[in-house]
This record gives sequence, structure tokens and C-alpha cells, in this order.
Amino acid sequence: MEIIRNSRGHYDLDEFLKKPLFAHLSTVENDMPKDSPVWFHWEEQCIWIIGTPSDSFPRKIKNHSACAVGIVDFDVKSGKVLHVGLRGHGTVEPFDSELAKRLLRKYLGTNEEEWDERFKHLGDSNVLIKVVPETVVVRDQSFEPSLDS
Repeated sequence: MEIIRNSRGHYDLDEFLKKPLFAHLSTVENDMPKDSPVWFHWEEQCIWIIGTPSDSFPRKIKNHSACAVGIVDFDVKSGKVLHVGLRGHGTVEPFDSELAKRLLRKYLGTNEEEWDERFKHLGDSNVLIKVVPETVVVRDQSFEPSLDS
């Protein structure tokens, strides 16, 4: 995995990817790019995403494995703009409930009894998308804020 960084401030990639941020999974279908907002989990230098029966991105990944994942941590008041872009290939993997729980705990907390009902009973009708990055772009694009607090 090649990591490309800009010359501005550096930040820890692994710590960044632990944050409960939204990612955008970009796939290709019929030579057209498609974008899906997703929750993700970073483990063993791979991005993991839960796919449900109603999601179209697992089928797109099966048909065309090249994909990209973009993640941004942005705060307009402070001027913070941290970006990670991963480019590589995805595969559709069998559902692993323990890995899925690790992903969901990041966004929903550790008390599974308090989770939204949609996330309490995921099972074998779901899949996991595994994105293996070939390149990772890590950029600090922060700026001096100009908006009043």
C-alpha cells in the first residue's frame, strides 16, 4: 500500500480512521461512477463496509472491483479539513457478525440494547465489502477560518 501525503501538517492515518466519520464508496456501473455514503471500519489495512440486501454497491463491486473510498473530517468554524482517499479493489465477503459489531460500535456505542432496531439483528442476508487499498492519499487541507463564530 502506497501512502501519499501532502507537505502540510501530518496526522495519524490509523487514528483518523477510528473516528465515526462518513465515507463515500465510489464504484462503477456501466462505465458510470456511482457514490454511496457508508459507515466503515478500518482493520488489517482494509476498509470494511456492511452491505444490506437493499444496497446496490455489493453487486457493483462483484461486477467491477475497482473502487475508491473518500473520507473527510471537516469543521467550518475551525478551518479543519482532513482528507483520506483510498483507491484499490473491493470484494464481497461473507457476513461476519463480530466484525460487523466492531464497525457498528464505532457509530452506535457499545450498548447493543440501545442500538436502532435496524442494526440489532443483522445476519447472513448481509455481506461485507472489503476494500484493499493500493494507494492512500492523506491530506491536511485546513485553512484559516473567516466565518464568525
